[in-house]
Amino acid sequence: MNNIREEVKELQIGLKVRRLRQHKRLTLQALSDATGLSKPLLSQIENDQVIPPLATLLRISKALNVGLHTFFEEEGDTDKCVLVRADQRRQLRRRHASEQPIPSYIYHSLAYGLRHKHMEPFLVEFEAAEWTEEMKVRHEGEEFLFLLEGELELHFGERVLIMKPGDSVYYDSSEPHGYVARAPGRTQAVAVLYSHD
Repeated sequence: MNNIREEVKELQIGLKVRRLRQHKRLTLQALSDATGLSKPLLSQIENDQVIPPLATLLRISKALNVGLHTFFEEEGDTDKCVLVRADQRRQLRRRHASEQPIPSYIYHSLAYGLRHKHMEPFLVEFEAAEWTEEMKVRHEGEEFLFLLEGELELHFGERVLIMKPGDSVYYDSSEPHGYVARAPGRTQAVAVLYSHD
């Protein structure tokens, strides 16, 4: 758990959110109004007390008018090609906030050093949990997910789709959706998020 905290500190997601918000001369209340997220949650994110799920980061990036990649890139990076070694992936485990459901996944940024990209690839590790409707999220853009191992339950709108290794899904992420592993054990997928400009 300590190295997860260290990796999160290296990414400085909270600091980047605060700097962007201040640069755009927005108060926490204004960002709250623009995202639909509470002021206490935004404050916890800015202070690295809560690691936001991808859907929350997308809402913040839209409100701040920046790409999702902004939160995963290194300051001053100008590379056009980035190789991320398996042992260099940045792992983020969502920490529970009172207004959010208990986390059901861990995500690793697979291209965190590349700036100005249109897609954001992740390795996602899902944890078995009991499904609740609060796990559904929605945000602008599209998502692609390829299941590597385990069995996954995708809730998309009113549909429930069961995925097995080798299955893939591509969908409009503005529709409410969420995932949960169907059994304990390793459940991993590669996910790519595309956010419309």
